Amino acid sequence: MSSLLVPPAEILLSKRVQEMVLTGDEPLGPYICRDDDDDHINDEDETPGNYPIPIVDIGKCCADQESEQELEKLKHALCTWGCFQAIGHGIPSSFLDKVRRDGREFFRQPTEEKNKYAKTVTEFQGYGADPVPEEGQSLDWSDRIFLELLPEDQRNYKYWPQKPTSFKKTLEEYTDYMKIVTENISKSMAKSLSLEEKCFVKQFGERAQFQGRFNYYSPCTRPDLVLGLKAHADGSGYTVLLQDESGLQILNDGKWYTVPKEPQHALLVLMGDQMEIMSNGIFKSPVHRVLSDSKRDRVSVAVFYTPESGKEVGPEEGLVNAEAPRLFKAVKDYADVHFGYYQRGMRALHTAQL
Repeated sequence: MSSLLVPPAEILLSKRVQEMVLTGDEPLGPYICRDDDDDHINDEDETPGNYPIPIVDIGKCCADQESEQELEKLKHALCTWGCFQAIGHGIPSSFLDKVRRDGREFFRQPTEEKNKYAKTVTEFQGYGADPVPEEGQSLDWSDRIFLELLPEDQRNYKYWPQKPTSFKKTLEEYTDYMKIVTENISKSMAKSLSLEEKCFVKQFGERAQFQGRFNYYSPCTRPDLVLGLKAHADGSGYTVLLQDESGLQILNDGKWYTVPKEPQHALLVLMGDQMEIMSNGIFKSPVHRVLSDSKRDRVSVAVFYTPESGKEVGPEEGLVNAEAPRLFKAVKDYADVHFGYYQRGMRALHTAQL
């Protein structure tokens, strides 16, 4: 790979990935992060209609009757995969299409318009990529706009795009839906473990944090060498993802599995490290990544649901006993610790283990 080295990441960040594509720049140097890991991609069961990623009907989980079977499916999905495709979530399909459409319209604008919302390399909110990773770590082949959604007093509207004109209203409405969806998911997860249904909701707190990130993955001339998003686990409680094309992969039992774009209006729910802590290791926080593609672009919208700032969270007492000892200590503001390790290409979960 030495022949592909170019100047440091800070220099490359003077251009967004979309600009590099438009000017024909090669994705070299810090963007190169792949080797022979494709030997571990599992394609055996990935024919249409036969994807292994579990599908769970959240509406059935919340029903007063006939929910037992669906709750068992939910528990099994989170114990084995750490994620599931959520259907029956109650968000109209036409509105989900609008969320994706507004995201695409933002990224299709001229650079000068998008740069009105640009952030520095050390900031989180705004348009751009993640803060520059530590030396030796790769960059992602993607552009993003990251926004604080809740609590409302954490919003900084100077970073909320004014074009398309519907963006602000759409995102505010989507946030309202996310409050309902995450409450239903959290209650369903508790019920699947025979816990009091509001126990996880209480751990997240009244000022639980919701952060939104619109991701744009440009076509890449070297998908064999470059990832849209490097492999990692999330530091959130859990993450709710809306995608328009396949490309996200989940690592399970040493092999990568592609999350399909079907069902088209499903929401992918990914456990984060803090949910693994709260469930005392029963639910798994999966490592995942996003592939790049030589011809196709891709948009996704992630909402990170995280316990309120400064609130201590830990394993639910009902999950700790002589047969299942406590695996994690209580943690506070774990997402900050997680990001420090993420910048070095490492996981942080060990910092909470007893």
